Amino acid sequence: MKKILAGVALVGTAVSAQAADLAVKAPYMKAPVAMVYDWTGFYIGANVGVGLGRDLAAHAFPAGGTFNSTYLQPQGVIGGGQIGYNWQSNTTFLGPLLIGIEADIQGSGVSDGRTTLNSAVGTVNYNQKLDWFSTVRGRIGLVRGPAVGYVTGGFAAGNVKTTVTEPGLGLVPFALSETRTGWTLGSGVEAALGGNWTGKIEYLYLDLGNRNDAFGTQALRTEYRESIFRAGVNYRIGGTGMYIAPPPANWAGMYIGANFGGALGRNATTASIGPFNEQFSLSPDGYVGGGQIGYNWQAASWVFGLEADFQGSTQKDDRTAVLNSTVLYNQKLPWFGTARGRIGYTVGTTLFYATGGYAYGNVKTNIVTPISNETFNRTRSGYAVGAGIETPFSLFGLLGPNWTSKSEYLYVDLGSTTDAFAGGLAVNTSKVTEHMLRTGINYHFNQPVVAKY
Repeated sequence: MKKILAGVALVGTAVSAQAADLAVKAPYMKAPVAMVYDWTGFYIGANVGVGLGRDLAAHAFPAGGTFNSTYLQPQGVIGGGQIGYNWQSNTTFLGPLLIGIEADIQGSGVSDGRTTLNSAVGTVNYNQKLDWFSTVRGRIGLVRGPAVGYVTGGFAAGNVKTTVTEPGLGLVPFALSETRTGWTLGSGVEAALGGNWTGKIEYLYLDLGNRNDAFGTQALRTEYRESIFRAGVNYRIGGTGMYIAPPPANWAGMYIGANFGGALGRNATTASIGPFNEQFSLSPDGYVGGGQIGYNWQAASWVFGLEADFQGSTQKDDRTAVLNSTVLYNQKLPWFGTARGRIGYTVGTTLFYATGGYAYGNVKTNIVTPISNETFNRTRSGYAVGAGIETPFSLFGLLGPNWTSKSEYLYVDLGSTTDAFAGGLAVNTSKVTEHMLRTGINYHFNQPVVAKY
């Protein structure tokens, strides 16, 4: 998931250049001056989201001999709480700077018991779970009033359970439950909801290291890599509870923009090869980037919109080898697009929104066997759902009030694709699902009226 990390690093830079100067839809009037927002102080909160593993497992029969290689992809709901402290400095040359520390602990329903492969010793089933995890991280970001985009990183720990079962022999040759440690890195956006409450969306990448195990005459190497997509709320203890958000910003009208980020696939795959039936996941990951165009309608603080986007993608998985390495995979998602509705609520100059609609994309799968080398190029359609935060974007004062930046999570389901390979002797079916986080900028063609203070 280093591709997602590279992409979402922009969340902490592009979003951090936010400015509370998005034009406000309000008449010319004399208004009271609201308190300046200050992020300094303790906070406590809760979060919920989804966790997705990309844990490469290479299992050799015997050790040093033929092997299967596939990604175990435990997936499920995560939730927990966080506590932290922020310091805000208003004297840096970049403007107000937030420096903070945060600790969290999460319960996890992340699991994968589907992967079943054939080997030299018979059928092998893999079951992996992440029961809980915790992080202690630093945070740093540039503040622009009641919104902050930040990067975060630090220590991570979690409990991982892995079981390898060989039913054909009636054995459970390998079972492990251990607390592993490593590091985490990520990015997020947090914005005021009113009073002492704030809301955030956040991505974290967890690296819990690698492990090598030998049991009997077999060997197993596992890489533990987790991606966490979550949303949360915080209550700021002793914060600026008297803060009053400015009038709703004017989001109505047409806009156009560009975006960049990262994506990770969890493509449940079944390969039927003669008497053998392989069940595993293909996991293409990579960068995504493209453009979007949309139109918003606004009723008071509620915003309704339509948006279409088109994306290029570098997603690829070329490390999967099954049936004792006799069937090799290379799957790519070269491009995709969506046409979605949006519904949101604006708190001052920050728009919180949900989105969903139609999705389509190209899936290219290369399968190599001892008797064939075939590539299947399919354009699939399905749906996309997600959520995001959009805020003003001034790029340190270089851009005007019509620019915004957004951070957005999308889940894309492109359905299943089935292909015959190896001269028609085998059949492959993949259900294509993608998780992506991207940040972007938009230019709004509206002509807003600014409230006078």
